Amino acid sequence: MTYATVQEVPTAVIEGLAAGTLAPYLGPGMLSLCEGTLPPADPLALAAVLTAKVSVPGKIKNRLTAAAQFIENFKHRKTLVKGMDEAYAAAPAPSALHRWIAALPAPVIVDCWYDDTLGQALAARSDWAEVQGLAQSEHFGTWTGWYDAQGAASPDPIAAQTLYYKPWGGRSPASNYLVSDSDYVEVLTEIDIQTPIPAEVQQRRGSLGFVFLGCRFNDQLPRAFARQIMKRSQGPHFAVMAEEPTRMEARFMEEQGITRIALPLAAVAAALTAGAATAA
Repeated sequence: MTYATVQEVPTAVIEGLAAGTLAPYLGPGMLSLCEGTLPPADPLALAAVLTAKVSVPGKIKNRLTAAAQFIENFKHRKTLVKGMDEAYAAAPAPSALHRWIAALPAPVIVDCWYDDTLGQALAARSDWAEVQGLAQSEHFGTWTGWYDAQGAASPDPIAAQTLYYKPWGGRSPASNYLVSDSDYVEVLTEIDIQTPIPAEVQQRRGSLGFVFLGCRFNDQLPRAFARQIMKRSQGPHFAVMAEEPTRMEARFMEEQGITRIALPLAAVAAALTAGAATAA
């Protein structure tokens, strides 16, 4: 398998993000840049938090979506939502990279984790709107929820400079979560034909490439969502990944034409926020 790898942050990445032609695509690894007490920053940690309060069978204890489904089935959806709310009740102060991203003229920012960290950083602006994925168990027939910069729900899409898209939902402003097996089955059944992806995101991505920050592709779910969110986008695409990719990650990056930036996220954050890097 072959995919491009660079050892420095390409100037094109800095310039593309600054110009709004590349869109940030954030994952749970972004929390590693924050200080203080952190909420769960990967599926295994989140599963541990949820199952510490509700007993689940040992064979699924470390499998987030299965553990969440068990809690939903046997303790009610409200118990699962409460557990998620408690897990993400305290959002850490945004890192320098969070603040830098929040100030970009990005048409779209994708955030595939449940914390409110980037939302806090965006609060300094008024020209953005948030769109979140919705669980069909709670919002049958409605795939997304829209919120203005103050967190007020809107029945219709909101025109804004930046669309902050959280396909898996988040704690703020309305405790929307895709986390259980059934949540994802509903979405994945339709995602190939793009139904769960907001039309506004589909329209804007046509002139964008994506820069994956704090993301891994070592599980089917992040690969499926990234593949469908990237569909029909212009490119180019980059992923910061210091660790050697797994076989499936390598295959995915080759398939999607993603250039790997083989540096720690903290080093890339320093380069981006400094506004300078050596061209690769």
